[in-house]
Amino acid sequence: MPLAIIAVVLIGGIVIALLKPAPPAIGYLDPAGNGPFGTHALASLLAGRGHRVIRTVTPAAAAAAAEQGGATLVITSPQFLSRRQLSTLARLPGPVVIVEPDQTALAELAPGTALAGGTVVGPLPPGCDLAAAQLAGNADMGGLGLRIAPGISAAASCYRADGRAYLVRYSSDGRLITLIGTGEPLTNGALGWLGNAALALNLLGTTPRIVWLVPSPAIVAGAGPATRQRPLTSLLPLGADLVAIQLCIAVLLAALWRARRLGPLVPEQLPVVVRASETVEGHARLYQSRRARGRAAAALRTAMLHRLMPAVGLAPGAHPDAITAAISARSDVSSARIELMLFGPAPSTDATLVMLAADLDALEREVRAQ
Repeated sequence: MPLAIIAVVLIGGIVIALLKPAPPAIGYLDPAGNGPFGTHALASLLAGRGHRVIRTVTPAAAAAAAEQGGATLVITSPQFLSRRQLSTLARLPGPVVIVEPDQTALAELAPGTALAGGTVVGPLPPGCDLAAAQLAGNADMGGLGLRIAPGISAAASCYRADGRAYLVRYSSDGRLITLIGTGEPLTNGALGWLGNAALALNLLGTTPRIVWLVPSPAIVAGAGPATRQRPLTSLLPLGADLVAIQLCIAVLLAALWRARRLGPLVPEQLPVVVRASETVEGHARLYQSRRARGRAAAALRTAMLHRLMPAVGLAPGAHPDAITAAISARSDVSSARIELMLFGPAPSTDATLVMLAADLDALEREVRAQ
């Protein structure tokens, strides 16, 4: 029977392991990613500076978090979002940072900008008066080139090469929009190089909360209302619940069978009778061998108070001053002497400890005699 129970437990563990859902996929520029292309290090730095990083994987979740206000929306891999989803995100308040945007994302989220070729990622100087870039200095920039329409004023075009800008920041309808041509300076693998960390912190750390959207190709495919997550129970075969109930009943019956009494309790004689005096002497020798005079004194004082507290009408946990006053009223010993005996420092020598034990015994006899 025990082997059968073990087999049932093993089979149950295997079934649970097989039915356990796979861990969430970690995408490019994902705050949960610890690899070279994740951004967990940047998220940790932002959290250390007092910012709250909220990781989302769907536009609906990002919109719900950003609608509360006081949040910067960071969108990575916008090519995985549909035009309708981008249009919904464009109506949210607060700053938005778009990493490696495509033309559709620019049309919906950053009107007045367009792609303008690109180049390889490498060290580039700021080349603009944007404070976030000036403080960071040279950074690993490049990737997708960006161009701003002439009608947009107060726009910063930074990290330029071959006549193209790879970092653009401007305001549109009161919303601060930041476009980054490459996510390289945000990644774990490149965050420690040049001024990448300073640039990333300066660009993203403008609000207390940062809503980080990490979309995937499955989001666009599942944008319609018909696609919904199937519950875990739908993966179980037909009749599995009945089998599970039968297994639970079998295990319960086996437990009752093994736990039932086989007869009345049988008293047994103790093999050795140890006198109380020998036990006390053994404890005393242990205290003496370890020079634990403080613990021995504390044990004597605690035992004496435990026996004496009901006699003087005090409850356990009474204040030391109340204990001293109550005992002093029932004895001829001064309050200062009683306080030293009950709550004083630990004895420094064995002789002092023996004297304390005698004084406590005499004080207890005197109080009980009243």
